[in-house]
Amino acid sequence: MRILLLNGPNLNLLGMREPEVYGETTLAELESALAGMAADEGAEIECFQSNVEGELIDALQRAAGVKPPLRGIAPSGECAACIFNPGGYTHTSVALRDAIGGLELPVYEVHISNVLKREGFRHRSLIGPVAAGSVIGFGMVGYALALRAAINIHVKGLTFPLEEE
Repeated sequence: MRILLLNGPNLNLLGMREPEVYGETTLAELESALAGMAADEGAEIECFQSNVEGELIDALQRAAGVKPPLRGIAPSGECAACIFNPGGYTHTSVALRDAIGGLELPVYEVHISNVLKREGFRHRSLIGPVAAGSVIGFGMVGYALALRAAINIHVKGLTFPLEEE
């Protein structure tokens, strides 16, 4: 089962940009770690990062299976779920919100920093209300938490208490 790891603007600079806020782990290191975690659970991670809003929307639509895959560009087909850090678009993009809200793709919003402890404009997420769930403020571990939820719910079909359906 395939899961899309989607990262928005400036997240290509992880490990370099504001390490006191975002840590020293690079995007490549994050992607590799999550790919290993997914593989251990019988799932596959496909990774896509863009600073361009429309490219992120296209990736979501490909992951939902409503837009055909593009050769050599993730995702390569329909996905069970998406782990998405929309970066600064979280607070501004009605287009991303509408894309997520209009798709039957569970999207888990992730933020490395605790956006509620930062500038006031970061306290409002346009993505959260249409996301399957949100994980904020746990650093890179937040991605692993979101991936675990996606795998348990959408790959293994687990419910609470944690029993397979």
